[in-house]
Amino acid sequence: MYNNPYMPYNNQSALDRINSQMAELEKMKEQLQKPIQQPSINQTFQLASSPNSNMKYANNIEDVNKELVFNDTPYFSKDMSVVWIKNAKGEIKTYELNEIISKDNKDIQIEYLQAQIEELKKEMKKYESTNVIDKSITESTQDEESTNVSAVSKPSKKQK
Repeated sequence: MYNNPYMPYNNQSALDRINSQMAELEKMKEQLQKPIQQPSINQTFQLASSPNSNMKYANNIEDVNKELVFNDTPYFSKDMSVVWIKNAKGEIKTYELNEIISKDNKDIQIEYLQAQIEELKKEMKKYESTNVIDKSITESTQDEESTNVSAVSKPSKKQK
């Protein structure tokens, strides 16, 4: 009896229900008439890895040969003395690394003075070797002169 749709007090609720459905249909009609905006899709593809992850370590050149790379990739030895750079073609270039130690003014002055000391030592060795030669020449000429020169006797004083 309460669920009977033909009862007079149910007519008002049915009318309200129909009106709400019509309002929903109107909203749907308005939404369909408006152009549908597709949300913009932004996709970025990062094919190359970041610079920090490109650096790799290898024990020897055979380890470098085994790796497949898509761009120039540096491989460092464990002791950081050698770097191999492998390109996409598989070509490998080898470089030797040397640490550059920054020097302050005192270090530069010490190196300069040490270089001067070494230069002076070389000059002294040259001087000593030429001096030894000069001495030997002088000694040999003195010996030759003494043997070649005849002894001249001094005239003796006549005695009275």
